[in-house]
Amino acid sequence: MSDAIDLIPIPLPPSANKEKLCDFGREVKGIHPGKLTQEQILKVEEALYRYNFLLFRDVDLSPEEQYALVKAFDPESKLFGHGNYKIDQTKSSILHSYLWTIPRIPQVQLIGNGAVKDHEGIPEAMLKHGHHSTFHKTHITPDEESKGATRFFRWHMDAALYDLAPSRVTALYGIKVPQGPIQTVRYDDGTRDELPVTLATTAFASGKIMFDILPPELKSLAVRARAKYAPHPYEWMKPARALSTGIGLETEGLEKSLKDLPPWEDEKIKLWKNRGTGELHLQIHPCAISEILIDPLPGRKSRGKLYPNGGHITDLKDVRDLVYRMQRPGISPSLVYPHPW
Repeated sequence: MSDAIDLIPIPLPPSANKEKLCDFGREVKGIHPGKLTQEQILKVEEALYRYNFLLFRDVDLSPEEQYALVKAFDPESKLFGHGNYKIDQTKSSILHSYLWTIPRIPQVQLIGNGAVKDHEGIPEAMLKHGHHSTFHKTHITPDEESKGATRFFRWHMDAALYDLAPSRVTALYGIKVPQGPIQTVRYDDGTRDELPVTLATTAFASGKIMFDILPPELKSLAVRARAKYAPHPYEWMKPARALSTGIGLETEGLEKSLKDLPPWEDEKIKLWKNRGTGELHLQIHPCAISEILIDPLPGRKSRGKLYPNGGHITDLKDVRDLVYRMQRPGISPSLVYPHPW
């Protein structure tokens, strides 16, 4: 049996900047993701960290195999990224209504839309698809939506951001895919940006590209900055409303007061420098961030640099405005890969 794997470039949509996205994503051929040898696991791991996104087409995968695939990247971990059964038990979390835990493999969650019966130990579930009207401050009208207009629901990374370290990888397994006409994602932020997508697309943006296209003063800031997230961030943010682009929240004072959150400890709030392996990636959850801590510049070359003496940004609007300034260019239509399930 050969341990070789074939990596094929992902077909990019006409909207994509093919030069910038040339190293984003690969389709893996010749192997089954649930039946990898140790040598193949190492090659898949190397490919994922290089290309950030891997696609295995036309495979049947059990929850046990899906969990084993992800666990291979972090053998010591035994938890789903938000904690086993934690979302089921936390009805005040913004994530509660979208995720169902597979009973025998609590590290695997079921998501989708509509009624499901007898699925992997779940007798019956009414799945809820995230729709921008439940989360954004402004909405596309029903008439516009009937003509194919839509929005990104919420840009995010899969991480609890409190008490637990972020997952190293996420595996999505498509079981039943809705069919329908092409939709048009509208950004509705004054730019007239739009992106054609297939129904129920999952959109990906590259943290590496997001960093690479920053102007020098923001690159300098990014490598010196750390993101501090609110305690129990998915409960804290639940009352707030999102921007029309889905990448961040409006600042209207709607977040739950810290005193109204479940008991929390300051040392469990996750804060880390966002560095990739060998290359720099911009990694921030725009909806969960509450503060930014900035180290001072080494030496004396501070001309044109932001916060040369370091700083601690605690005003929530200032935090969000700065993060948006850094992240919004990275979700421009030409830099987004909308995966056609």
